[in-house]
Amino acid sequence: MTNTTTRKPPLRIGIAGLGRLGWRHAENIAHRIRDARLVWACSPVQAELDAARSELGVEQLTTDFDRFIHAPDIDAVVLVTPTAMHAAQTIAALEAGKHVFVEKPLALDLADCERVEAVASRHPDRVAMVGFVRRFDPSYRRAHEGVGRGDIGRPFLVRSQTCDMNDPSGFFVQYAPQSGGIFMDCSVHDIDLARWMLGNPRAERVFATGTIAMHPGLAPHGDVDNGLALVDFEGGGRAVFYASRTFAHGHETQTEVIGTAGKLLVGHDAARDRIVTSDSAGVRFASTGDFFERFGDAFLHEMNAFVAACRGEAALGLTLSDATEATRIGLAITRSLRSGQAEKV
Repeated sequence: MTNTTTRKPPLRIGIAGLGRLGWRHAENIAHRIRDARLVWACSPVQAELDAARSELGVEQLTTDFDRFIHAPDIDAVVLVTPTAMHAAQTIAALEAGKHVFVEKPLALDLADCERVEAVASRHPDRVAMVGFVRRFDPSYRRAHEGVGRGDIGRPFLVRSQTCDMNDPSGFFVQYAPQSGGIFMDCSVHDIDLARWMLGNPRAERVFATGTIAMHPGLAPHGDVDNGLALVDFEGGGRAVFYASRTFAHGHETQTEVIGTAGKLLVGHDAARDRIVTSDSAGVRFASTGDFFERFGDAFLHEMNAFVAACRGEAALGLTLSDATEATRIGLAITRSLRSGQAEKV
């Protein structure tokens, strides 16, 4: 007698947004996620749709988002669209009966985050996940597990940074009206990590400051290219964030968690590999070029987790409430940057 198990069919996924990050997600779904198929693509850019067909084998293409989310042969959608669209598109997709993965941040307005949470609560059978990719990075996961085991005693301070290599073209200056500012665009990952490492406390007060070191075009938008923020959490936890868009050597993400019996440091230096070259020019190593090079594996683990949750095979530890709190803190930090005063959260 043989024991046979009926395997669930692959999750049918549609993706909206095929820009820099959207294309990476699309490649992962099309080629690297075992239990998923990329069946639809939606974009206002015809060249992106053409590439999805020719390079990824996507058969169903559209510029019409409403048609996209109501397609009967889509089980889940991945939204990698401009941040200002995230909340409305997430709500529309949930109400159309789809599971939703949406890139961070969930929204640039707290009321929009809460609207998404309310709609999701009415549809508990549908997965709604925000892309806080660092939670799926193996090093960050091991650090979190170490904190949970008490390896460093009681954690009370997180120092975390997201620093991008300078882009002379100033793409992020053009994007500034939509990005929500450097803290919402870059530091929202660090904010989420700090809460995660400290046990998800509520933030009480923030203070932020910053400077424009290289890109004066940010000034009309009330933004900076280097920023610092301090967050006071309930229970005595603290966090310090540094964000930069002007590093010369490459992308550098780093997080330090300090506890009563030790500390953990994730991402020390920005090494691309373990090779250190010593010659007449000195001692050096190659640097990580951008965030996707640093977190390429984490993006794959993240999408696998979403697919597994949609298929009912695993629960998500990352909630919409986590995304709302990250937005709440990020908005308060941005207010502090502009007011020059400490702000309540």
